[in-house]
Amino acid sequence: MPRRSRKKSESGLYHVMLRGINKQTIFESDDDRYQLLATMKRFVDTNKFILFGYCLMDNHVHLLIQELEDDISTAIKRISSSYVLWYNKKYERCGHLFQERFKSEPVETDNYFMIALRYIHQNPIEARICKELSDYKWTSYKEYIKVPIIIDTELCLSLFSPDKDRAVELFVEYMNQNNEDSFPEFEDYIKLTDTEVLKKIYDMGIRNISEFQKLEKNIRNSFIKELKMTKGISIRQISRITGISKGIIERS
Repeated sequence: MPRRSRKKSESGLYHVMLRGINKQTIFESDDDRYQLLATMKRFVDTNKFILFGYCLMDNHVHLLIQELEDDISTAIKRISSSYVLWYNKKYERCGHLFQERFKSEPVETDNYFMIALRYIHQNPIEARICKELSDYKWTSYKEYIKVPIIIDTELCLSLFSPDKDRAVELFVEYMNQNNEDSFPEFEDYIKLTDTEVLKKIYDMGIRNISEFQKLEKNIRNSFIKELKMTKGISIRQISRITGISKGIIERS
């Protein structure tokens, strides 16, 4: 089947997601994350592209990026190639690190821009890594409320208010709102494997599935609720892995 052509953004703005090949981890340490940020800053400083937002997760990256000298494919190639060269040398490995074809969605309106940025910043919360946006170190959220380093904050803040302090207040309020933001383009991309779901169950302190099935009902249901709230995990998948009926999981 021929590859579907990438949607072109008239504004030059894109919400982009890069994922590790076979969903593998792309950051082994904080030094690795700092390296990717430094790589992107180098290209931002030389006007290759503008960066409005980012989130670095263990096995994928979200970017809100605008074309300048580079088109989107060239921009992402610069970022990934430079980082992979450094990463492979550090870990004495060779070959690909990122899945070859990155995902992208054109951003054509101010409203869509804001929703995309909120989605990016709330990624760690959706993944149940933290409870507050400010608790996660590896997003552009803090650059908006403190000192920007690689992020262009002016466009976003100007959409809230011409007064900088008021704009930051409104930005924080908006970014922390509960919402039902959805980007279908990325849904299959972020779906967790059964192995990843099992790891999440084990990280809850459950040693095996048999133990999970024998939990007292209220405790079991609280674990099921947490799994259901984790982005990338489906009810059908929880049922298949735990052996608990789909109906019980839907009601939990």
